[in-house]
Amino acid sequence: MNLDLTGKTAMVCGSTQGIGKATAIELATLGANVVLVARNEESLRVTLKELDDSKGQKHNFLCADFQQSNQLKEKLESYIVTHGDIHILVNNTGGPPSGLIQNAKVDEFLQAFNNHLVCNHILVQALLDGMKKAQYGRIINIISTSVKVPLKNLGVSNTIRAAVANWSKTLANEVASYGITVNNVLPGATLTGRLSTIIENKSKNTGESLNEIKNEMESEIPLGRFAEPSEIANAVAFLASPAASYITGINVPVDGGRTGSL
Repeated sequence: MNLDLTGKTAMVCGSTQGIGKATAIELATLGANVVLVARNEESLRVTLKELDDSKGQKHNFLCADFQQSNQLKEKLESYIVTHGDIHILVNNTGGPPSGLIQNAKVDEFLQAFNNHLVCNHILVQALLDGMKKAQYGRIINIISTSVKVPLKNLGVSNTIRAAVANWSKTLANEVASYGITVNNVLPGATLTGRLSTIIENKSKNTGESLNEIKNEMESEIPLGRFAEPSEIANAVAFLASPAASYITGINVPVDGGRTGSL
């Protein structure tokens, strides 16, 4: 199985923590040059030092805030002119705050739509020509299992994630003839800062202890535990590799069996 990414360049969003960071580390281990993307330059520099460069990889970073989408476009275009094309794009952005959909404010939907779908689209449009030229492209969107079954108390997230999934499927059909694949990885409950926040908020709302909430959530997972970020990263890395050349337009749940649908 060919998992070698030597000579390929991967851009990984949200790559200074959690699933994004684990993905950047894994792609570098497979030989890719990695471009980290996040809004905190200090964190980017720290993460950059953790990437494997034993195969001669050249890693870099792009400091960008997805809440300023116009600046994102300008920075991307400038980066490509200076540093060259990107072959692998991992779209990964922290999810919207939890809450019932009936209580959601219009601005929450607009902000989430911008951070997730609009910024994903800006990234793709900036990088697509390079992928077409190379006849090799991998666009991987880290979304959520809510694409298949909406999750309780995540009204805004459920709505926006579904939009991203349908955007992704449409794009996959359009670019397949160029050797570009587009797929979605759907993490289940994963040991990240976002999961900690969800557990803390649920504890405050219900009065249950953090351990009680954690145990309840784990009991809903057939494998009986939360995922490590590296386990999500492994799925992303496979889809980014030459081995996944005939896989496109799909959702891949990485959730320990929790999602109640095929």
